[in-house]
Amino acid sequence: MPTEQLTIQTAAGHALSGALELPTGLVRGAALFAHCFTCTKASRAAVATSRALAREGIATLRFDFTGLGGSEGEFGRAGFATDVADLVSAAHYLMDRFGGEILLVGHSLGGAAVLAAGDDIGMDRVAAIATIGAPSDVPHVLERIEGDVEAIRKQGEGEVSIGGRPFKLASEFIEKVENADLIAEVERLRMPLLLLHSPTDAIVSVDHASALFQAAKHPKSFVSLAGADHLLLEERDAEFAATVIAGWATRYLPREPDWPMPKEGVVVKTGHGKFGTEVHTATHRFVADEPKSYGGDDTGPTPYDLLLAALGTCTAMTMKMYADRKGWAFEGTQIHVTHERNHEEDMDHTMEEEGMQVQALHRRIAVLGDELTDEQRAKIIAIADKCPVHKTLEGHLHVHTKAGD
Repeated sequence: MPTEQLTIQTAAGHALSGALELPTGLVRGAALFAHCFTCTKASRAAVATSRALAREGIATLRFDFTGLGGSEGEFGRAGFATDVADLVSAAHYLMDRFGGEILLVGHSLGGAAVLAAGDDIGMDRVAAIATIGAPSDVPHVLERIEGDVEAIRKQGEGEVSIGGRPFKLASEFIEKVENADLIAEVERLRMPLLLLHSPTDAIVSVDHASALFQAAKHPKSFVSLAGADHLLLEERDAEFAATVIAGWATRYLPREPDWPMPKEGVVVKTGHGKFGTEVHTATHRFVADEPKSYGGDDTGPTPYDLLLAALGTCTAMTMKMYADRKGWAFEGTQIHVTHERNHEEDMDHTMEEEGMQVQALHRRIAVLGDELTDEQRAKIIAIADKCPVHKTLEGHLHVHTKAGD
């Protein structure tokens, strides 16, 4: 996915460091990801979820909260209220850039923050909210702090350790955390909600998900991340959560009516990647791209991949149709198609115009079915040359080009 590095100015006057994951093809909407407590936008869950959403056409912004990662400000004085304010600033950036409603996604305390920020951003501007391992009460994060919290209350600030990392916290940080009433925020929400939580989460018990689910209004959904840890450190857990959120989100960020879905043929439109191009048929859409070695993002098959696939798939369909009609014990085929740009072996295929490069497609066909006779196998392979795409490629093909809208 193309990733754009950017900064967002907050109402407090400092800059937040962000990374915007852009779809290689067309943009159907935008999403905002909030990372876990003391994490950064580079966490496994943040990256996996953002890129999964981008693959679905949803431009997704992940950013560092105040005082973390590449963002300015003092983490030790920020607190939960500042996290919510950061989210509002980032959401306004997305809405100004892409328009329409946005999706909010949050992990751990970031999940609590997106639940609390929904009302501040505006009920009419948030399409839906998804959380991963979110606590139902914000003061729960104080349990993860190693240090003398009471001394900080009295002295105004002090050194603590969070997740093995040293931080300096101010008493106002603790006050802001303790004053948050998340259940009341969730009860006010009037938007689709998806809660993902591991029943074996050792940091935030799954009971928190139950409390949030009970407080929320429909439509609401729960997905168990069985076996996953709180931070989704296992790649397969992060990818699973990301895939579930991306699939769920498409229901609430539908494609715009003006997306080109032609009644016949295909329509292609350039996207955000260097070579990424969206391909639309009457009922399907996918992205074509170039590999990273050619400067692309490798988010889809190349144009030549598609050409070879057209010949291979048409060949397979033609063979199956023929064998089925004959009633033979055909169990399928595996076809390997390759492209050769400089083909000089068979001079019978020399181009009429001298100096033209002779190219070739090589097709290797395996016919499956132990009960087939040698004669049947030979006839099935022979029918491959009768496939419509084969005839088109070897026929007198002309491409006509004219200016369009």
